[in-house]
Amino acid sequence: MRPARRRAAGRGRLRRGVIILPSAFTMGNLFFGMYAVVAALRGDFVWAAWFVVFAATLDLLDGRVARFTRTGSAFGAEMDSLADAVSFGVAPALIMVLLYFSDGGWGWVIGFVYLSAVVVRLARFNVEQGGEAKRHFHGLPTPAAAMMLATHYPFSQTAAFESYLGMLPWSQIMVIAMVIASILMLSHIPYAKVPSIDLTTRRGVVRTVLVCASVVPALAIPAYWFFPALVAYTLWGLGRSVALGLMERLPERDPLLDPAGAEVEPRELDYHELTREVKLHDR
Repeated sequence: MRPARRRAAGRGRLRRGVIILPSAFTMGNLFFGMYAVVAALRGDFVWAAWFVVFAATLDLLDGRVARFTRTGSAFGAEMDSLADAVSFGVAPALIMVLLYFSDGGWGWVIGFVYLSAVVVRLARFNVEQGGEAKRHFHGLPTPAAAMMLATHYPFSQTAAFESYLGMLPWSQIMVIAMVIASILMLSHIPYAKVPSIDLTTRRGVVRTVLVCASVVPALAIPAYWFFPALVAYTLWGLGRSVALGLMERLPERDPLLDPAGAEVEPRELDYHELTREVKLHDR
């Protein structure tokens, strides 16, 4: 094989690997979502909750990998939404149904309402924001809602919960939480996205430090950290919007638009060039 053809073949293999990388994260998201369903059916609700968290972590990374490698595409966005429907719709809904509505009544309908809100939310997200949030999410993001519901169970097994909160009617509380989460996912309330690492500006450094600091308790005391933190995030977005509405303060700019200096949206890869190089290699 000539050197030019060898170089072309090497570039073709590299590009194929780059294309596959974001999809691998998406499939990992789907794997953990399915594993959460299996764990819930086995009655292991603690690991079911952590599998939902693992799925959300991979869901956070797949979009950033696609942007970094510039391999974002409509196909990737659609596949990501289908995986999210399982990991952040079916899995947490099943966990809640098995925990609180397994008496054979009609309580499972609450799980269906939540799942329907997740599916509609994901479809709207693709239409409105092209599968990628700009400055804010339009409505409560599905991973946050799913993790909040799922990590309730590990939190309920802690000593502090049993001592101070165990006497509360949690079956009724979680029904209300599922309904509120469903409404917030379909609302127009802007929720901040997890900021990217930015060491070029003072505000970026502060946000990066806060994100890194939050990782420490998430790893050290996950049962105590996730549920309260996600409840605070959910209430913060709602409370902020209510406060701004009462003060009649309009946002300075559309929260769905990119901030100044934000990274460029992922471009679609030119597959025609890749196909031509593969054909040259196969000759």
